Amino acid sequence: KVLLGRLTGLGLSEMQIHMALREVPLDPKMARWSREDLLRLAHALRRRGKPMILAANKADLASPDALDGLSHIEGYRTIPTSAEYELALRRAATASLISYEPGASSFQVIEPTKLTPNQSKALDTIASFLQKHGSTGVQPCLEEAVFKLLNLIVVFPVEDEHHWTDKNGNVLPDAFLVPRGSTAVDVAFKVHTDLGNHFIRAINARTKMVVGRDHPVEDGDVIKIVAKA
Repeated sequence: KVLLGRLTGLGLSEMQIHMALREVPLDPKMARWSREDLLRLAHALRRRGKPMILAANKADLASPDALDGLSHIEGYRTIPTSAEYELALRRAATASLISYEPGASSFQVIEPTKLTPNQSKALDTIASFLQKHGSTGVQPCLEEAVFKLLNLIVVFPVEDEHHWTDKNGNVLPDAFLVPRGSTAVDVAFKVHTDLGNHFIRAINARTKMVVGRDHPVEDGDVIKIVAKA
């Protein structure tokens, strides 16, 4: 309880504190904790409450030995990335010079004749990097952080459960990231407080099933929230 009172300002929950205390064997009396004990507990709390993944950027400039060394940093998942290459590919795709899906291991040049010699050379360099590393690393890093490290799922709230649209006819207009295990009413609160407070039921647009407030949502669910006016 003492730790909870001091650490809630850091966004740590009681469960995270309990898990960290079980992970680090400490004397039952806090007054006997040494500086080393406090450091070990702090590391455990950080791992539980503030998980991190390392994006080793500028991997296109690093030597193989340097990248190998980064991959062995204890306690961290490290992913080599090249944000510069990712940005170049997305800009080229926006300009309709290439066809590229973020996170892909390759891209296709749409109009080779439109490329300048410098652009063609740069794309060849990036293609070699992708062939070696499998991607620029940016998208995989983001996806691993969100879906594995933070254990979030994607839910799509809609107003029309038949056409999966909002009131303006936009298909799947919003995507919300929610913790795995969230319920239908949790999604309602995520969309708007009034929807959560006046929640009646939800409709799974994929299965057409009517579900209650405590029904757990799954990754990729398309949900219609029904609430009192």
